Amino acid sequence: MIKAILWDNDGVLVDTEHLYFRATREILAHVGVELTQELYVEHILRDSKGAWHLAAERGVPPEEIDRLRDERDARYEQLLRQGNTIIDGVQETLANLHGKFKMGIVTSSRPDHFDIIHQSTGLLQYFDFVVTSLYYTHYKPHPEPYQVGLEKTGCASDECVVIEDSPRGLAAANAAGIHCLVVRSDLTAQEDFSGACMVLNALTDITPELLRSI
Repeated sequence: MIKAILWDNDGVLVDTEHLYFRATREILAHVGVELTQELYVEHILRDSKGAWHLAAERGVPPEEIDRLRDERDARYEQLLRQGNTIIDGVQETLANLHGKFKMGIVTSSRPDHFDIIHQSTGLLQYFDFVVTSLYYTHYKPHPEPYQVGLEKTGCASDECVVIEDSPRGLAAANAAGIHCLVVRSDLTAQEDFSGACMVLNALTDITPELLRSI
């Protein structure tokens, strides 16, 4: 029986993935790199390689890439501060699940970016804990983020389910031995999620009854 839920953040709870894509695309354009949506999904959401190697391949030196990365982070922060990012149906879904399962967020976000995202969402009231990039060394698709989250639940792996939207997140959950339910996003609608225990098109489809059927 499922007792705990580990939620990805970007693309699942908040619509921020396209903002990260936009910020990265804008900055890479300064050095002549055209980051398409397809390349973004391939290198970041699927392989978790990042996109800076595309600049390196054009002869951009490491110190310049470090500067570009800082510019991207500043631009991303600027975009995050511009408005509400809650995905439709999230509040309703979390309220329906709250108190019935132990719930935590496991995200690749930096703590400062995570705080900016949630300073006005009101969503953190539904969660028992948050695991940001501060808590682990290896990023998704490595299992460590979800291993840390699982430990915080105090549950066995078969008593937990991960909610994800990306191939790298699914790979991380599977590598940690945890059931993974995928909710497709606009960026990942065409991805192969055959390794998920369920694939849904809407977050509102996640109900206590659905989770108890896993």
